[in-house]
Amino acid sequence: MATVAFLATSVSAHSIFQEFYVNGVDQGHTVGIRVPSYDGPITDVTSNDLICNGGINPYQTPVSQVIITVPAGASVTTEWHHTLAGADASDPADPIDPSHHGPVISYLAKVPNATQTTVTGLNWFKIYQDGLNVTNQSWGVDRMIANKGKVTFTIPKCIAPGQYLLRHELIALHAATSYPGAQFYMECAQLNITGGGSTSPPTVAFPGAYHGTDPGITIDIYQTLANYTVPGPPVFSC
Repeated sequence: MATVAFLATSVSAHSIFQEFYVNGVDQGHTVGIRVPSYDGPITDVTSNDLICNGGINPYQTPVSQVIITVPAGASVTTEWHHTLAGADASDPADPIDPSHHGPVISYLAKVPNATQTTVTGLNWFKIYQDGLNVTNQSWGVDRMIANKGKVTFTIPKCIAPGQYLLRHELIALHAATSYPGAQFYMECAQLNITGGGSTSPPTVAFPGAYHGTDPGITIDIYQTLANYTVPGPPVFSC
């Protein structure tokens, strides 16, 4: 058991969210997404870098100024890869090393302008999560890998129209037996949501929504787990 844990924590393969699809239509490589030049994680849940990355791992410049139009209720797909070179079938760590088990999570925050540089002080609500399937002990990241880096979920149909940041995240728990150990990978996409309704979901702040003592952040995954609590608030649904 200890040997497995050591081998997993010694792996340094990472990942970047770099492609976005709306109802199955690819919006273009890195288009409308604030992607970092480096594929490494954030490990400090109190850091502003936990919001959209871009601090420890500076954004690739120029940062895309595209705002992607998404109808409320649309199916959207994110795509992750080991490096910004994109898919690489010869790379065993693409889209991420298979040791990096953990959940996949998505949040939205309404903003005046989705290209604004300031991301602190925003109000986020969770729209998707894929954690642990206790039946076969498989994780959201495992399913992302099996789907060649893609994760599909729905934009809530009842939220107000306007511009939003989508915060899309993987949490790798292979070294999470003590804090800091969990690895957070996240990027923000710039969206203009059309249609919709007038519902204002309950929100949380980043940093603030996660704590190092959360059972979904500090955890030994090298055992059979009877349950797993995905960090953050419940998923909002209309």
